[in-house]
Amino acid sequence: MKTHLTQLLAIAAKTIAPELQVDILLERPKSAEHGDFATNLALVLAKPLKLNPRAIATQLIAALPSSDYIAKTEIAGAGFINFFLNSQSQQKVVKDILQAGQHYGRNQNGQGQKVQVEFVSANPTGPLHVGHGRGAAVGDCLARLLNANGWDVTREFYYNDAGAQIDNLTISVLARCKGISTEHESFPENGYRGEYINDIAAAFLTKHTVIADDIEVTASGDINDLDSIRAFSVAYLRHEQDLDLKAFQIKFDVFSLESALYTTGKVKETVQALINSGHTYEANDALWLKTTDFGDDKDRVMRKTDGSYTYFVPDIAYHTDKWNRGFVRVINEQGADHHSTITRVRAGLQALNIGIPKGWPDYVLHQMVTVMRGGEEVKLSKRAGSYVTLRDLIEEVGCDATRYFLAARRADSQLVFDIDLARAQTNDNPVFYIQYAHARICSVLAQWNGDKSVLLNVDLSPLENPHETALLQRLSAYPETVENAANELAPHVIANYLKDLASDLHSYYNEYKFLIDDETVKMARLSLICATQQVLRNGLDLLGVTAKERM
Repeated sequence: MKTHLTQLLAIAAKTIAPELQVDILLERPKSAEHGDFATNLALVLAKPLKLNPRAIATQLIAALPSSDYIAKTEIAGAGFINFFLNSQSQQKVVKDILQAGQHYGRNQNGQGQKVQVEFVSANPTGPLHVGHGRGAAVGDCLARLLNANGWDVTREFYYNDAGAQIDNLTISVLARCKGISTEHESFPENGYRGEYINDIAAAFLTKHTVIADDIEVTASGDINDLDSIRAFSVAYLRHEQDLDLKAFQIKFDVFSLESALYTTGKVKETVQALINSGHTYEANDALWLKTTDFGDDKDRVMRKTDGSYTYFVPDIAYHTDKWNRGFVRVINEQGADHHSTITRVRAGLQALNIGIPKGWPDYVLHQMVTVMRGGEEVKLSKRAGSYVTLRDLIEEVGCDATRYFLAARRADSQLVFDIDLARAQTNDNPVFYIQYAHARICSVLAQWNGDKSVLLNVDLSPLENPHETALLQRLSAYPETVENAANELAPHVIANYLKDLASDLHSYYNEYKFLIDDETVKMARLSLICATQQVLRNGLDLLGVTAKERM
């Protein structure tokens, strides 16, 4: 319907201003009393035509071709045109949904192009914390949204398994293998103190074998074998993180290792390519990248005086590899602490001059999560020692509530995760509220116990009361919502839509009966709630949340 109205407006605009090329914007008004769609086209044309916007709006309406779906138009405010659709056009969405089923709301905007979404990408030094959980929820939802918009999506996890943090992990496990308490003065100052270090040490001493993704490591049990301790500890924690992700219903297509960028020579190749590009220089016994050539506030050190590379250098090598793998688009979902690396990585990629577009890759940065219980902040996990783990939340409130709550706010806003609210079986809990709406529909359809296929061909003309109109308008907005959420890289848009749709359904359910004697009205209403059920299921799937049939 939006496409239909846009075509009509394009014809009208060409009639009154044949020499102008304009972009036509159609939006859904926040209030139903302002119609089904509204456009600011008259205001856009006012300046070039040097006419009053309301006068242009009058001309546009007069020039609109006839349509079987428009009930009326009106001019509002400074010159907005509001479109009111007739019952036939509003009711058409029910059949569209029932015909499309799980494909309703999906499109081919991405045209099958390759996009990689990198998310979580936690250092293998401990259990996943709630910040990683937020990244997992947002990243997985982004992948689902992009897939629904026709992109060929690859989910990727990048392990920072090299550097100082892995050294600290190794000496922490070594200390526990020697029986040194985390409280003892000889325990490494920057060591990891959670209970999981004890578990790794015990497994190492018993020569345990651990399998993580594509690797299998057997501990030597020799406390003098630091290489074995390092390899085993990293594999052990990769396996632990795999279990966390499995409990969170997250699957990855590719796991990449920072260490592999060194062993395969990709870091060295990238550094040499940057030198060859002319965007580096030597100063103070260090190698610098001229990031100021690409908008940074100052140049950055690439290779330090001790010969080691700064952390953004392997990132440039890694993203070069992504480009070479054919990803026309890359989206990195990371914590807000990665903000400082964006300019440096993009500058390095531009300096290579290999055809990478400016502004590539995209970044979605999430803010911190504060966990509350009983009105007080929860700060510690016994297992992790210093932070609340993702597993803690899943065990407290379940996977569905954890996923919904972590994805339901803008990623760049701080998030308070209220455990008590997430556990509540009340309408104040948004995920319960949405799942309950789906379960209510399932209950009605089960009582009816009819053949759903007949709902495709029923008379929908009885659907004219305000609650039905509100539901129809909401359902018809779903495809645009999916498109907008993907364009804005904003899964919370889907969460908000589902909450509004559930509210419309609950209001309708509380006001009317469905299994009534009037067969025509009954079948029309059953068709409407069956369509609503489908959209609730489709939207919940984009969030990775279960569409429950019983509550």
